[in-house]
Amino acid sequence: MTRDEARNVDGARPVARPARGYRDLHEHLDALRERDLLLTIDRPIDKDAELHPLVRWQFVGGMDEAERKAFLFTNVTDGRGRKYDIPVVVGAIAANRAIYSVGMDAAVENIQAKWDHAIANPVPPRVVTSAVCQEVVLEGDALLGEGNGLDRLPIPISTPGFDSAPTLTATNVVTRDPKTGTQNMGTYRAALKAPDRLVVRMATRVGGAGGYQHYLEHQRRSDKTMPCAIVLGCPPYVAFMGPQKLPIGVDELTVAGGLAGAPINVVRARTVDLLVPAEAEIVIEGLIDTEYLEPEAPFGESHGHVALEEFNMPMRVTAITMRRHPIVPSYISQVAPSESSVIKRVAYEPLFLAHLRDTLGIRGVKRVSLHEPLTGLLRLTVIVLEKGVPRTEVWRALNGAAFFKGDCGKICIAVNEDIHPDNADALFWAMAYRSNPVEDIALVPHRGQGHGPKREHDGEEDSTLLIDATMKGDMPPLALPKQAYMERAQAIWNELGLKPLRPQPPWFGYSLGDWLPAWDAAAERAVAGRYLENGRISESQKRKGIKPETKFRPE
Repeated sequence: MTRDEARNVDGARPVARPARGYRDLHEHLDALRERDLLLTIDRPIDKDAELHPLVRWQFVGGMDEAERKAFLFTNVTDGRGRKYDIPVVVGAIAANRAIYSVGMDAAVENIQAKWDHAIANPVPPRVVTSAVCQEVVLEGDALLGEGNGLDRLPIPISTPGFDSAPTLTATNVVTRDPKTGTQNMGTYRAALKAPDRLVVRMATRVGGAGGYQHYLEHQRRSDKTMPCAIVLGCPPYVAFMGPQKLPIGVDELTVAGGLAGAPINVVRARTVDLLVPAEAEIVIEGLIDTEYLEPEAPFGESHGHVALEEFNMPMRVTAITMRRHPIVPSYISQVAPSESSVIKRVAYEPLFLAHLRDTLGIRGVKRVSLHEPLTGLLRLTVIVLEKGVPRTEVWRALNGAAFFKGDCGKICIAVNEDIHPDNADALFWAMAYRSNPVEDIALVPHRGQGHGPKREHDGEEDSTLLIDATMKGDMPPLALPKQAYMERAQAIWNELGLKPLRPQPPWFGYSLGDWLPAWDAAAERAVAGRYLENGRISESQKRKGIKPETKFRPE
């Protein structure tokens, strides 16, 4: 099918819309607009150099969380001046708790109960034969050449100055266990490499991606490829599934149905044997290569550093389907606070509290706070307890929080209710005047590295302790756009007459020693709209017989 033929389909395939008990993305944006939580930007915005830095300012500009909004960009261009006819929305799922609450159709304080009910009362999806996500179908020649396929989509660069390609971030990536038939849906990034090729990164660490377990099973069966569908713009109940941590083997679509209290409509993908959300905006179908891996990244990560190049999973696109008037969603991630960290924090903190208070039966636990700025929820956990809780219960709470999740709780601090866990000065004050290091500090060895700039599969262990946290050697760059791009976006921010900024350092990225000239060159090409050159370079560096996330350093 040619691109023109695809456009003919666009005008000729109205589809029946099955009944449903939940909002799609368009209706969610309407709900945000009604609550003054959506900001529409109609002026031209360069997706490669300006879009993410502009939204980033509400996270590093000294604004209160309640002031953050979702941004809808209706006039998107790229580094070469190309114009796109598809809008981009950022922050629409969780720029702040209020937006998350709208998506969940529940007050923030009731979100945990809603998750608990959904997990305990899953609702299987309903298969439909007609879906809005397949109103437009791109296949064959429509996937080839510049301006076609993936290159037709306005996918932003997340960390201008460091990232080497536009990257899909707001994904629900669907794969199936070839042994059990159960589908998994996770949020994994995917870097664009060619109009019909991208590279998917799935976490290989212990407790990591369910999709990676499917990949390993396909390898054990000597399958050359793994079917995959990357879904963009799911209904909010479905979008929340990707970042949420559910047990391996649980079909996330059934839990999404539990949230909605009704079946989620799904349709069979056009070219792969997978079921995808019928009301999605865009579905990218394809086959992941289980033999060869390709260098992917650099990319600014949620642990606050740039993820350097590693080998990950190439995916050949077999079809792209979409609504007639789709919207591309993108998550602000990288250095916390971010949209990604809000999504996780709102969901994770009640899980920790329920684990300590209900599962372990610890008395006097009032709150669990996962420290968000820079540490990104994974390294510092604060437990708030009532005054007078027995010492044994304090230590049970500390140990319970430290090991509830394998990648959280490297540093755990127990405080009383007069200490606000988001106030670092108050935490230091409590540690200085309310603890005796000889008696009140315990060190626990043999912990995995978890998510971070160092990988546990490199053979390094971590531990749970209080330590000197200064940098001991070269590290990847701070994962924020370089200063020039942030200043460029700041000028646009001021031109738009938005709320005055109060820059909070660090507000731009800079090198910490572990950075190569080749990566600077790749980032410059990406910002100039020439990421396809980077894709051709990385394709020439494919290698067999290695594991995903194997480090790669260009000469």
